[in-house]
Amino acid sequence: MTLATRKLLINGTAATMVEGYGLITDAAIACHDGRIVWVGPRRECPTEFTSFEQHDLAGRLVTPALIDCHTHLVHGGNRANEFELRLKGASYEEVARAGGGIVSTVSATRAATVDELVSSALLRVDAAVAEGVSVLEIKSGYGLDIDTELNMLRAARRIPRKRHVKVITSFLGAHAIPAEFKGRADAYIDEVCIPALRAANAEGLVDAVDGFCEGIAFSPAQIARVFTVAKELGLPIKLHAEQLSNLGGAKLAASFGAMSAEHLEYVDEEGVAAMAKAGVVAVILPGAFYTLREKQAPPIDLFRKHGVAMAVSTDMNPGSSPMSSLLLAMNMACTFFRLTPEEALAGATRHAAKALGLTDHGRIAAGAVANFAIWNVSHPAELSYRIGFNPLHERLIGTPA
Repeated sequence: MTLATRKLLINGTAATMVEGYGLITDAAIACHDGRIVWVGPRRECPTEFTSFEQHDLAGRLVTPALIDCHTHLVHGGNRANEFELRLKGASYEEVARAGGGIVSTVSATRAATVDELVSSALLRVDAAVAEGVSVLEIKSGYGLDIDTELNMLRAARRIPRKRHVKVITSFLGAHAIPAEFKGRADAYIDEVCIPALRAANAEGLVDAVDGFCEGIAFSPAQIARVFTVAKELGLPIKLHAEQLSNLGGAKLAASFGAMSAEHLEYVDEEGVAAMAKAGVVAVILPGAFYTLREKQAPPIDLFRKHGVAMAVSTDMNPGSSPMSSLLLAMNMACTFFRLTPEEALAGATRHAAKALGLTDHGRIAAGAVANFAIWNVSHPAELSYRIGFNPLHERLIGTPA
Protein backbone atom coordinates (compact mmCIF):
# COMPACT_ATOMS: atom_id res chain seq x y z
CA MET A 1 0.00 0.00 0.00
CA THR A 2 0.95 3.66 -0.39
CA LEU A 3 1.54 5.74 2.72
CA ALA A 4 -0.52 8.81 3.48
CA THR A 5 1.18 12.23 3.44
CA ARG A 6 1.73 12.11 7.21
CA LYS A 7 1.95 8.70 8.86
CA LEU A 8 3.24 7.37 12.18
CA LEU A 9 4.12 3.68 12.31
CA ILE A 10 3.80 2.32 15.86
CA ASN A 11 3.82 -0.89 17.88
CA GLY A 12 6.45 -2.80 15.94
CA THR A 13 10.10 -3.82 16.09
CA ALA A 14 12.21 -1.83 13.64
CA ALA A 15 15.32 -3.27 12.02
CA THR A 16 16.71 0.07 10.91
CA MET A 17 19.77 -1.45 9.14
CA VAL A 18 21.72 1.75 9.77
CA GLU A 19 24.41 -0.37 11.42
CA GLY A 20 23.91 -4.09 11.91
CA TYR A 21 20.25 -4.86 12.47
CA GLY A 22 19.84 -1.63 14.42
CA LEU A 23 16.87 -3.08 16.31
CA ILE A 24 14.43 -0.80 18.10
CA THR A 25 11.67 -2.49 20.07
CA ASP A 26 8.27 -0.77 20.35
CA ALA A 27 9.44 1.65 17.69
CA ALA A 28 7.79 4.70 16.20
CA ILE A 29 8.57 5.88 12.68
CA ALA A 30 7.24 9.24 11.57
CA CYS A 31 6.88 9.82 7.81
CA HIS A 32 6.04 13.00 5.91
CA ASP A 33 5.74 13.42 2.15
CA GLY A 34 7.42 10.11 1.43
CA ARG A 35 10.38 10.62 3.78
CA ILE A 36 11.19 9.41 7.25
CA VAL A 37 11.39 12.40 9.58
CA TRP A 38 11.94 10.61 12.89
CA VAL A 39 12.56 7.08 14.20
CA GLY A 40 13.13 5.81 17.72
CA PRO A 41 11.43 4.22 20.74
CA ARG A 42 7.74 5.16 20.81
CA ARG A 43 8.02 6.56 24.33
CA GLU A 44 10.48 9.16 23.00
CA CYS A 45 8.40 10.22 19.98
CA PRO A 46 8.19 14.04 19.78
CA THR A 47 4.69 15.43 20.27
CA GLU A 48 4.80 17.11 16.86
CA PHE A 49 4.45 13.66 15.26
CA THR A 50 1.80 12.14 17.54
CA SER A 51 -0.96 13.87 15.54
CA PHE A 52 0.07 11.99 12.37
CA GLU A 53 -2.27 9.26 11.15
CA GLN A 54 -1.20 6.12 12.99
CA HIS A 55 -0.50 2.74 11.42
CA ASP A 56 -0.40 -0.05 14.02
CA LEU A 57 2.10 -2.80 13.15
CA ALA A 58 0.62 -5.11 15.78
CA GLY A 59 4.03 -6.18 17.06
CA ARG A 60 5.40 -7.14 13.65
CA LEU A 61 8.92 -6.57 12.33
CA VAL A 62 9.48 -3.64 10.00
CA THR A 63 12.56 -3.38 7.78
CA PRO A 64 13.49 -1.15 4.87
CA ALA A 65 11.78 -2.41 1.75
CA LEU A 66 14.09 -4.83 -0.05
CA ILE A 67 16.25 -3.94 -3.06
CA ASP A 68 17.13 -6.41 -5.83
CA CYS A 69 20.26 -4.75 -7.23
CA HIS A 70 21.17 -7.17 -10.08
CA THR A 71 18.52 -8.54 -12.45
CA HIS A 72 18.05 -9.34 -16.12
CA LEU A 73 14.28 -9.62 -15.82
CA VAL A 74 13.41 -8.01 -19.19
CA HIS A 75 13.89 -10.65 -21.87
CA GLY A 76 12.11 -12.84 -24.35
CA GLY A 77 11.63 -16.60 -24.10
CA ASN A 78 13.25 -18.97 -21.62
CA ARG A 79 16.08 -21.49 -21.51
CA ALA A 80 14.47 -24.53 -19.94
CA ASN A 81 16.11 -26.69 -22.62
CA GLU A 82 19.56 -25.64 -21.40
CA PHE A 83 18.54 -26.57 -17.89
CA GLU A 84 18.09 -30.08 -19.22
CA LEU A 85 21.42 -29.96 -21.11
CA ARG A 86 23.33 -28.96 -18.00
CA LEU A 87 21.71 -31.80 -16.07
CA LYS A 88 23.04 -34.13 -18.75
CA GLY A 89 26.58 -32.90 -18.12
CA ALA A 90 27.20 -29.80 -20.24
CA SER A 91 28.96 -26.93 -18.46
CA TYR A 92 27.83 -23.28 -18.67
CA GLU A 93 30.91 -22.48 -20.76
CA GLU A 94 30.34 -25.46 -23.09
CA VAL A 95 26.74 -24.42 -23.64
CA ALA A 96 27.83 -20.85 -24.39
CA ARG A 97 30.58 -21.86 -26.80
CA ALA A 98 28.12 -24.08 -28.65
CA GLY A 99 25.91 -21.09 -29.37
CA GLY A 100 23.70 -21.36 -26.32
CA GLY A 101 23.82 -19.40 -23.12
CA ILE A 102 23.19 -15.67 -23.36
CA VAL A 103 23.11 -15.69 -27.15
CA SER A 104 20.25 -18.23 -27.23
CA THR A 105 17.92 -15.67 -25.62
CA VAL A 106 18.75 -13.04 -28.20
CA SER A 107 16.45 -14.20 -31.01
CA ALA A 108 13.39 -14.34 -28.74
CA THR A 109 14.16 -10.90 -27.34
CA ARG A 110 14.75 -9.40 -30.78
CA ALA A 111 11.42 -10.82 -31.95
CA ALA A 112 9.45 -9.34 -29.05
CA THR A 113 7.78 -5.93 -29.11
CA VAL A 114 8.28 -3.49 -26.24
CA ASP A 115 4.74 -4.25 -25.07
CA GLU A 116 5.50 -7.98 -25.07
CA LEU A 117 8.73 -7.44 -23.15
CA VAL A 118 6.85 -5.40 -20.54
CA SER A 119 4.05 -7.95 -20.25
CA SER A 120 6.38 -10.88 -19.62
CA ALA A 121 8.58 -8.85 -17.28
CA LEU A 122 5.63 -7.86 -15.09
CA LEU A 123 5.14 -11.48 -14.04
CA ARG A 124 8.64 -11.42 -12.57
CA VAL A 125 8.20 -7.93 -11.14
CA ASP A 126 5.05 -9.06 -9.32
CA ALA A 127 6.94 -11.96 -7.74
CA ALA A 128 9.57 -9.55 -6.43
CA VAL A 129 7.06 -7.00 -5.14
CA ALA A 130 5.21 -9.78 -3.31
CA GLU A 131 8.38 -10.30 -1.24
CA GLY A 132 8.70 -6.68 -0.19
CA VAL A 133 10.95 -5.38 -2.98
CA SER A 134 10.64 -1.66 -3.76
CA VAL A 135 13.65 -1.18 -6.07
CA LEU A 136 14.71 -3.33 -9.03
CA GLU A 137 17.83 -2.94 -11.12
CA ILE A 138 17.15 -4.12 -14.69
CA LYS A 139 19.83 -4.68 -17.33
CA SER A 140 19.72 -4.75 -21.10
CA GLY A 141 22.05 -7.20 -22.84
CA TYR A 142 19.82 -9.67 -24.66
CA GLY A 143 19.39 -7.54 -27.77
CA LEU A 144 23.01 -7.22 -28.87
CA ASP A 145 21.89 -4.89 -31.61
CA ILE A 146 21.10 -1.21 -31.30
CA ASP A 147 17.32 -1.39 -31.73
CA THR A 148 16.72 -4.25 -29.31
CA GLU A 149 19.06 -2.92 -26.64
CA LEU A 150 17.05 0.29 -26.69
CA ASN A 151 13.75 -1.61 -26.66
CA MET A 152 14.81 -3.54 -23.54
CA LEU A 153 15.59 -0.30 -21.75
CA ARG A 154 12.34 1.27 -22.96
CA ALA A 155 10.48 -1.72 -21.54
CA ALA A 156 12.27 -1.34 -18.22
CA ARG A 157 11.38 2.36 -18.08
CA ARG A 158 7.68 1.49 -18.52
CA ILE A 159 7.53 -0.84 -15.54
CA PRO A 160 7.15 1.90 -12.88
CA ARG A 161 4.10 3.12 -14.81
CA LYS A 162 2.52 -0.30 -14.30
CA ARG A 163 3.71 -1.15 -10.78
CA HIS A 164 4.69 0.93 -7.73
CA VAL A 165 8.37 0.03 -7.87
CA LYS A 166 11.51 2.03 -8.60
CA VAL A 167 13.59 0.77 -11.54
CA ILE A 168 17.28 1.47 -12.08
CA THR A 169 18.39 0.64 -15.63
CA SER A 170 21.83 -0.66 -16.55
CA PHE A 171 23.08 -0.70 -20.14
CA LEU A 172 24.71 -4.11 -20.69
CA GLY A 173 25.49 -4.03 -24.38
CA ALA A 174 28.84 -5.71 -23.61
CA HIS A 175 27.11 -8.89 -22.42
CA ALA A 176 27.91 -11.36 -25.20
CA ILE A 177 29.11 -11.46 -28.78
CA PRO A 178 26.18 -12.08 -31.16
CA ALA A 179 26.45 -14.71 -33.87
CA GLU A 180 26.84 -12.13 -36.63
CA PHE A 181 29.98 -10.80 -34.91
CA LYS A 182 31.51 -14.15 -33.98
CA GLY A 183 35.29 -13.74 -33.75
CA ARG A 184 34.95 -9.95 -34.11
CA ALA A 185 34.42 -8.70 -30.58
CA ASP A 186 36.21 -5.41 -31.20
CA ALA A 187 34.01 -4.69 -34.20
CA TYR A 188 30.92 -5.39 -32.09
CA ILE A 189 32.12 -2.92 -29.46
CA ASP A 190 32.72 -0.25 -32.12
CA GLU A 191 29.70 -0.82 -34.35
CA VAL A 192 26.98 -1.84 -31.90
CA CYS A 193 27.80 -1.51 -28.23
CA ILE A 194 29.16 2.03 -28.06
CA PRO A 195 26.66 3.49 -30.59
CA ALA A 196 23.81 1.80 -28.68
CA LEU A 197 25.09 3.26 -25.41
CA ARG A 198 25.24 6.75 -26.87
CA ALA A 199 21.74 6.41 -28.34
CA ALA A 200 20.27 5.03 -25.13
CA ASN A 201 21.84 7.79 -23.09
CA ALA A 202 20.54 10.44 -25.47
CA GLU A 203 17.03 9.03 -24.98
CA GLY A 204 17.39 9.10 -21.18
CA LEU A 205 17.22 5.33 -20.83
CA VAL A 206 20.44 4.65 -18.90
CA ASP A 207 21.17 4.97 -15.18
CA ALA A 208 24.40 2.91 -15.18
CA VAL A 209 26.68 0.95 -17.52
CA ASP A 210 27.59 -2.72 -16.98
CA GLY A 211 29.70 -5.28 -18.81
CA PHE A 212 30.60 -8.98 -18.73
CA CYS A 213 34.38 -9.34 -18.36
CA GLU A 214 35.05 -13.03 -19.00
CA GLY A 215 36.74 -15.38 -21.44
CA ILE A 216 33.40 -16.22 -23.09
CA ALA A 217 32.51 -12.53 -23.37
CA PHE A 218 34.82 -9.47 -23.35
CA SER A 219 38.38 -8.78 -22.28
CA PRO A 220 39.32 -6.09 -19.75
CA ALA A 221 40.65 -3.93 -22.59
CA GLN A 222 37.38 -4.18 -24.49
CA ILE A 223 35.31 -3.42 -21.39
CA ALA A 224 37.60 -0.46 -20.63
CA ARG A 225 36.68 1.08 -23.97
CA VAL A 226 32.98 0.91 -23.09
CA PHE A 227 33.63 2.29 -19.61
CA THR A 228 35.63 5.19 -21.04
CA VAL A 229 32.56 6.22 -23.01
CA ALA A 230 30.39 5.77 -19.91
CA LYS A 231 32.67 8.12 -18.00
CA GLU A 232 32.53 10.61 -20.87
CA LEU A 233 28.72 10.52 -20.62
CA GLY A 234 28.80 10.91 -16.84
CA LEU A 235 27.28 7.48 -16.18
CA PRO A 236 28.19 5.29 -13.19
CA ILE A 237 29.66 1.83 -13.74
CA LYS A 238 29.03 -1.77 -12.64
CA LEU A 239 30.77 -4.97 -13.81
CA HIS A 240 30.20 -8.72 -14.03
CA ALA A 241 33.66 -9.84 -12.93
CA GLU A 242 35.56 -13.00 -12.01
CA GLN A 243 32.56 -15.33 -12.31
CA LEU A 244 34.31 -18.12 -14.21
CA SER A 245 37.96 -17.06 -14.09
CA ASN A 246 40.16 -14.22 -12.89
CA LEU A 247 40.84 -11.75 -15.69
CA GLY A 248 41.37 -8.79 -13.38
CA GLY A 249 37.84 -7.47 -13.76
CA ALA A 250 37.56 -6.44 -10.12
CA LYS A 251 40.69 -4.29 -10.42
CA LEU A 252 39.34 -2.84 -13.66
CA ALA A 253 36.07 -1.95 -11.94
CA ALA A 254 37.97 -0.33 -9.09
CA SER A 255 40.15 1.67 -11.47
CA PHE A 256 37.01 3.21 -12.99
CA GLY A 257 35.44 3.91 -9.58
CA ALA A 258 32.63 1.42 -10.16
CA MET A 259 29.66 1.27 -7.81
CA SER A 260 29.83 -2.52 -7.75
CA ALA A 261 31.44 -5.68 -9.07
CA GLU A 262 29.22 -8.75 -9.36
CA HIS A 263 29.68 -12.54 -8.99
CA LEU A 264 33.40 -12.51 -8.01
CA GLU A 265 33.85 -16.24 -7.36
CA TYR A 266 37.43 -16.14 -8.68
CA VAL A 267 38.56 -12.74 -7.41
CA ASP A 268 41.90 -12.75 -5.57
CA GLU A 269 43.04 -10.68 -2.60
CA GLU A 270 44.65 -8.07 -4.83
CA GLY A 271 41.31 -7.54 -6.54
CA VAL A 272 39.45 -7.41 -3.22
CA ALA A 273 41.92 -4.86 -1.86
CA ALA A 274 41.44 -2.71 -4.96
CA MET A 275 37.68 -2.87 -4.48
CA ALA A 276 38.02 -1.88 -0.84
CA LYS A 277 40.20 1.12 -1.67
CA ALA A 278 37.75 2.33 -4.32
CA GLY A 279 34.61 1.62 -2.26
CA VAL A 280 33.26 -0.95 -4.75
CA VAL A 281 30.38 -3.09 -3.44
CA ALA A 282 30.67 -6.87 -3.94
CA VAL A 283 27.34 -8.18 -5.24
CA ILE A 284 26.87 -11.80 -4.18
CA LEU A 285 24.76 -13.90 -6.57
CA PRO A 286 24.09 -17.37 -5.13
CA GLY A 287 21.36 -18.17 -7.67
CA ALA A 288 23.89 -18.58 -10.50
CA PHE A 289 26.22 -20.55 -8.22
CA TYR A 290 23.32 -22.89 -7.43
CA THR A 291 21.92 -23.22 -10.95
CA LEU A 292 25.32 -23.84 -12.54
CA ARG A 293 26.36 -26.17 -9.69
CA GLU A 294 29.61 -24.26 -9.30
CA LYS A 295 32.25 -25.29 -6.76
CA GLN A 296 34.21 -22.04 -6.36
CA ALA A 297 32.54 -19.74 -3.82
CA PRO A 298 33.26 -16.01 -3.63
CA PRO A 299 35.88 -15.17 -0.99
CA ILE A 300 33.53 -13.91 1.72
CA ASP A 301 36.26 -13.86 4.38
CA LEU A 302 38.43 -11.64 2.17
CA PHE A 303 35.54 -9.20 1.72
CA ARG A 304 35.12 -9.11 5.49
CA LYS A 305 38.87 -8.73 6.07
CA HIS A 306 39.10 -5.74 3.75
CA GLY A 307 35.78 -4.19 4.75
CA VAL A 308 34.11 -4.59 1.35
CA ALA A 309 30.34 -4.12 1.56
CA MET A 310 28.44 -7.19 0.32
CA ALA A 311 25.09 -6.89 -1.44
CA VAL A 312 22.89 -9.90 -2.17
CA SER A 313 20.74 -10.20 -5.29
CA THR A 314 18.80 -12.73 -7.35
CA ASP A 315 20.60 -12.28 -10.71
CA MET A 316 17.11 -13.00 -12.07
CA ASN A 317 17.72 -14.18 -15.66
CA PRO A 318 16.51 -16.90 -18.04
CA GLY A 319 19.68 -18.98 -18.05
CA SER A 320 22.04 -19.09 -15.11
CA SER A 321 19.66 -17.86 -12.38
CA PRO A 322 15.96 -18.21 -13.24
CA MET A 323 15.09 -17.14 -9.71
CA SER A 324 12.77 -14.31 -8.71
CA SER A 325 12.94 -14.70 -4.92
CA LEU A 326 15.25 -12.32 -3.07
CA LEU A 327 14.37 -14.08 0.19
CA LEU A 328 15.66 -17.32 -1.32
CA ALA A 329 18.82 -15.53 -2.48
CA MET A 330 19.36 -14.39 1.11
CA ASN A 331 18.96 -17.96 2.38
CA MET A 332 21.33 -19.28 -0.30
CA ALA A 333 23.92 -16.62 0.55
CA CYS A 334 23.86 -17.86 4.14
CA THR A 335 23.74 -21.57 3.32
CA PHE A 336 26.26 -21.71 0.47
CA PHE A 337 28.58 -18.83 1.34
CA ARG A 338 28.13 -18.60 5.12
CA LEU A 339 26.94 -15.02 5.28
CA THR A 340 25.21 -14.31 8.55
CA PRO A 341 21.48 -13.47 8.41
CA GLU A 342 22.44 -9.94 9.42
CA GLU A 343 24.86 -9.68 6.48
CA ALA A 344 22.22 -11.12 4.13
CA LEU A 345 19.58 -8.58 5.17
CA ALA A 346 22.10 -5.73 4.95
CA GLY A 347 22.95 -7.10 1.51
CA ALA A 348 19.34 -6.80 0.37
CA THR A 349 18.84 -3.33 1.90
CA ARG A 350 21.67 -0.97 2.86
CA HIS A 351 24.43 -2.46 0.71
CA ALA A 352 22.12 -3.11 -2.24
CA ALA A 353 21.24 0.57 -2.16
CA LYS A 354 24.93 1.48 -2.18
CA ALA A 355 25.50 -0.83 -5.16
CA LEU A 356 22.96 1.28 -7.07
CA GLY A 357 24.15 4.66 -5.82
CA LEU A 358 20.94 5.22 -3.81
CA THR A 359 22.05 7.11 -0.74
CA ASP A 360 18.52 7.53 0.67
CA HIS A 361 17.31 3.92 0.40
CA GLY A 362 17.89 0.70 2.31
CA ARG A 363 17.72 1.98 5.88
CA ILE A 364 15.18 3.36 8.35
CA ALA A 365 16.59 6.74 9.31
CA ALA A 366 15.58 10.38 9.19
CA GLY A 367 15.90 11.64 5.63
CA ALA A 368 15.60 8.21 4.01
CA VAL A 369 12.70 7.28 1.75
CA ALA A 370 9.68 5.89 3.60
CA ASN A 371 9.64 2.48 1.93
CA PHE A 372 9.04 -0.41 4.32
CA ALA A 373 8.43 -4.15 4.42
CA ILE A 374 6.28 -5.40 7.30
CA TRP A 375 6.89 -9.04 8.22
CA ASN A 376 5.06 -11.68 10.22
CA VAL A 377 8.23 -12.64 12.09
CA SER A 378 9.66 -11.81 15.49
CA HIS A 379 13.33 -11.45 14.51
CA PRO A 380 15.04 -10.46 11.24
CA ALA A 381 17.12 -13.67 11.15
CA GLU A 382 13.90 -15.48 10.21
CA LEU A 383 13.95 -13.78 6.80
CA SER A 384 17.05 -15.78 5.81
CA TYR A 385 16.24 -18.88 7.84
CA ARG A 386 13.10 -20.14 6.12
CA ILE A 387 13.12 -21.74 2.66
CA GLY A 388 10.28 -21.26 0.20
CA PHE A 389 8.24 -19.24 2.70
CA ASN A 390 7.17 -15.62 2.33
CA PRO A 391 6.27 -13.95 5.66
CA LEU A 392 5.52 -10.53 4.14
CA HIS A 393 2.49 -8.90 5.75
CA GLU A 394 2.49 -5.74 3.68
CA ARG A 395 4.71 -3.40 1.73
CA LEU A 396 4.40 0.30 2.57
CA ILE A 397 5.63 2.69 -0.11
CA GLY A 398 5.93 6.38 0.63
CA THR A 399 7.79 7.57 -2.45
CA PRO A 400 6.76 7.66 -6.10
CA ALA A 401 8.62 5.37 -8.47
